[in-house]
Amino acid sequence: MIPLLLVDGYNVIGQWARAKKEGWPIDQARERLANCLSEYAAFEGIEVALVFDATRSDRLTRTEERSGQLTVVFTRAGETADQYIERAADCAPRNRELRVASSDSVVQTIAFGRGAARIPARELILAIDQSRARQRSAISAPAVRGVKSYPIYQRLPPEQQAALEKLRRGE
Repeated sequence: MIPLLLVDGYNVIGQWARAKKEGWPIDQARERLANCLSEYAAFEGIEVALVFDATRSDRLTRTEERSGQLTVVFTRAGETADQYIERAADCAPRNRELRVASSDSVVQTIAFGRGAARIPARELILAIDQSRARQRSAISAPAVRGVKSYPIYQRLPPEQQAALEKLRRGE
């Protein structure tokens, strides 16, 4: 069973220095965080639930949109992200690795009591940045090996290797 990461979205956005520095409006910050977490989930092989409060809205129902390994949740009116995360931690199977990303000490304490690992929002942002750096280095690493490194090439007689090398060079 793949690990589950529950993220308090507005809490992370509030700690995200880049969002503050660039002055992103809240809807843009939500979208960018969702994109970052989607890439993070895919690269790290985890499932992520990104939860946003709707306590001050008139939203009657909770919405959940799943895309790949990321689920974006908007809670219903009167329900906080903290409450959703607490319930999700309660409902998660005990044999599933569970992590909760929030800088809210109450949420961290409750999550820890339910067997989840706690990740402060700033540490999650750092983990996302480190994952992106690993992704970039994996992408920029030479993907094509030289012909001579393939085992089948090495088993060819020298005259056939020479003929193939001429073809490769366009001679």
